[in-house]
Amino acid sequence: MDFDIDNEKIIIEKDGKKVEYKILFTFDSEDTMKSYVGYTDDSIGSNGRKNIFVSSYSPFDGKEALESITDERELAMVNEVLEQIDRESNS
Repeated sequence: MDFDIDNEKIIIEKDGKKVEYKILFTFDSEDTMKSYVGYTDDSIGSNGRKNIFVSSYSPFDGKEALESITDERELAMVNEVLEQIDRESNS
């Protein structure tokens, strides 16, 4: 998956088509030594809220690939960050 943090967008190839997503936020974790990026295609989910996707990447290993988050501890940490962002945006 191609992504460019500086231009605030991620381009992902899905079914042979390039789809552009808007980057909403990024954060780093010292625990995992990874960076995370939250992004959206502005679609609305069944809960009536904007769909937000989060992927990790390792800026220190020279790879520019987004990775799925599958580890339970990592998922819990990302959910805490999302909840904090939600609380701060509603203040």
